[in-house]
Amino acid sequence: MKKTLLLVDIQNDFVPGGALAAPDGDKIIPLVNRLQPLFQHVLATQDWHPADHGSFAAQHAGRSPGEVIDLHGIRQILWPVHCVQQTRGAAFADGLETRRIEHIFHKGADPRVDSYSAFFDNGRKHSTGLEKYLREHGLTDIYIAGLATDYCIKYSALDAAQLGFNTRVIADACRAVNMQPGDDKRAFDEMRKAGVRVIESAELASR
Repeated sequence: MKKTLLLVDIQNDFVPGGALAAPDGDKIIPLVNRLQPLFQHVLATQDWHPADHGSFAAQHAGRSPGEVIDLHGIRQILWPVHCVQQTRGAAFADGLETRRIEHIFHKGADPRVDSYSAFFDNGRKHSTGLEKYLREHGLTDIYIAGLATDYCIKYSALDAAQLGFNTRVIADACRAVNMQPGDDKRAFDEMRKAGVRVIESAELASR
């Protein structure tokens, strides 16, 4: 069985000091680096927004981050400007080991629609290519780590499970934004109900 580690959005803008930081997001980096050699395949995603992305509050006069709008028919939380293509904020977070990453999948490049999931945009109209890559390489067992638990981790895991992959989320290798207290716990509950296994990294080290 070939195990695949999927690193979701471990980028400078999502760790402390970044534009949209998950509290303690940087604390997962040493753990993620230690986990990588346990896997036959390591893949990664990057949020990869154009500067005028519609999810940015700055693109909507009088709006602030955290407000919710209708963006081309899809409910959209407005965010600070973050992970703009080719900027330091969009780069992998400082200290993240990247030599084992065999393929990077960009998401959120369409200014008209956000993309939380590693597989599809929020309208599910366009694929990132991740599903095709996994199937072409016969990869069925996916372990997910990264940022943030309550958004991109959750939606990536839900899509992976729905697509039929054996999906696990490494809880201590994730951190949440927690716009509302307890969002991380609710996200894990939702994932479990969808058939995702939520595990701790110690379970991997013991195998």
